[in-house]
Amino acid sequence: MSGAPEPGDVAAAVRAFAADDAGAPRARLVALDFDGTLAPLVDDPLAARMTPAARAAVDRLGAALEGTTTRLALVSGRNLADLAERGDPPVGTFLVGSHGAETGHVTPDGVDAVPLELTAEQADALGSLRAALAEAVAGREGAWVQDKPSAAVLHTRLASAQDTEAAESAADAVAERLGLHAMHGKDVVEIGVVPTSKGEAVDRLRDAVGHDAGTTGRTRVLYAGDDTTDETVFAVLGPGDLGVKVGAGATSASHRVPDADALADALDLLARLLEGGRGAAPDETGTGS
Repeated sequence: MSGAPEPGDVAAAVRAFAADDAGAPRARLVALDFDGTLAPLVDDPLAARMTPAARAAVDRLGAALEGTTTRLALVSGRNLADLAERGDPPVGTFLVGSHGAETGHVTPDGVDAVPLELTAEQADALGSLRAALAEAVAGREGAWVQDKPSAAVLHTRLASAQDTEAAESAADAVAERLGLHAMHGKDVVEIGVVPTSKGEAVDRLRDAVGHDAGTTGRTRVLYAGDDTTDETVFAVLGPGDLGVKVGAGATSASHRVPDADALADALDLLARLLEGGRGAAPDETGTGS
């Protein structure tokens, strides 16, 4: 991973992403992380909301996709129901929760979710995992455990540095003992019993979008994320794709914006370009980033 180019060239990259090859329609997938990308990181995960600019851009983009071969997705470590509630995504949006263990689609009647079924072995491992992580945070103020349908997550944002180090070490030891993978993010350690990653999930969704659109050629993907877990998506992007790192930190993404509002500018530009492709004249102002 490395430092990525500065935000100035994001507008040009969005225009290239939106362009068709010699007039041939391309399937595209705009996949967005939620926390730290569209919504600022907060101490209480239930209080997370998109910034007003991000909310407006996502809604405009969702409307602009109607009648096109471009699809929208929210991709998160949050469980699917929580992501749907916090994100309030437009109808037609694909949802990827629990780092890819849960998937669904927003319909006019609600979320059509693919049932998540654990094997007996996975269910036993999940029970052992939850019990062990509960022990790991006992007596450590500010550290707590969140249960998900296929995982348990250690949160340390409110814990002291000493308690954070001890709790994370304990979590890593639990994962090793159970033969599971510990995913480290910003003030979280997530351990799941269903092997997956955001990168694998986006690759599967890429194929599904291309099939549904009936287009030829590889589906282009625009992915934006802020955390280390988003690097698994940046790693699977290729020619014609666009990876956008939100905020500071080392990354393999090709582009970077400073925050959710700057990303909103880029998404708004994409919406205008798609609207222009349907006959409306796109506003040629920059992204403001």
